[in-house]
Amino acid sequence: MYRRKLFLIIIILGIFAGFIFTFQFYKIFFLNNTKFENDYSYVFIDRDDTIDSLNNQLLPLLESIKGFNIAAQKKGYTYNIKPGKYKIEKGMGNNKIINTLRTKRLTVKVTFNNQERLKDLAVRVSGQIEADSLDLLNSFENISFLEEFGFTEENAMSMYFPNTYEVYWDILPDDFRKKMQNYYESFWNKKRLNLAKLIKLDPKEVYILASIVQKESIKNEEKNRIAGVYINRMRRNMKLQADPTVIYALKKQNKDYNKIIKRVLYKDLKIKSRYNTYQYNGLPPGPICMPDISSIEAVLNYEKHSYLYFVVSPSKPGYHIFSESLDKHNQNKIKYIRWLNQNKIYR
Repeated sequence: MYRRKLFLIIIILGIFAGFIFTFQFYKIFFLNNTKFENDYSYVFIDRDDTIDSLNNQLLPLLESIKGFNIAAQKKGYTYNIKPGKYKIEKGMGNNKIINTLRTKRLTVKVTFNNQERLKDLAVRVSGQIEADSLDLLNSFENISFLEEFGFTEENAMSMYFPNTYEVYWDILPDDFRKKMQNYYESFWNKKRLNLAKLIKLDPKEVYILASIVQKESIKNEEKNRIAGVYINRMRRNMKLQADPTVIYALKKQNKDYNKIIKRVLYKDLKIKSRYNTYQYNGLPPGPICMPDISSIEAVLNYEKHSYLYFVVSPSKPGYHIFSESLDKHNQNKIKYIRWLNQNKIYR
């Protein structure tokens, strides 16, 4: 009788222990362990993150870090953390959270436009992916890469086009550069290469001219006409005499790319720089900014006309007045200078 009672007690205790074990197992792996109010939250894991640094990021998101760590250790995740961007959904248990952090790496959208230098581009991109700006810049300016694909330090910017790109958040700098190179090669398809050939420019030169057009006008409807003016000048072996190149030369000389210059003075035209198209024939050695696609297309599809000059319109700011003769241009220029003085725009 005593043995039967003892056996029964052991069975009951075993069942209870099994229940406790099962409940704890279920609680650790499958019960909701999130505590954020939104439907989801993103987690960004760096390449050098450890379970401890990951815990710091998860602390505001999870009810029990201890439970997460137990599950992570049991599933072998503790020493196999993978970098990337991940989406944790409200109501997830540790099992789903860990499976997500293992296999469901997400892409991010990287957007950039209108940067003036590769350094600016590197800073802009680094704010949207894991890689820091210095590593990106070193990759962008890698001499071996530039020489292999026919770029120079001055025109290296011409490989990058303003757009929105989908990449993994933890993409390496060289892999990001490769993606940009692939886009460059796809952009310069047979049709665009033929258009460039018709104006006797290569893709890098088209990009450089487009950067000048970009700085000359914010009005897309004028860009083709402005491009036509510069192509007319090049065909006559005239200097481009583009004010934006002088502004860029001044910024480069003073190492102040944030300076706003609204008016180019006569003394500025004498600056000794290959970017000063008042002093040197032809295109500058590199782009003065990253042009929009519309500016590149404006060069490739320039307006055919006889204009050789243009100046900002005083009566219609943002637009320009075009002329075929220097005399007419000088008359228009006097009106523009008078307008600048009346509006106290001295620099």
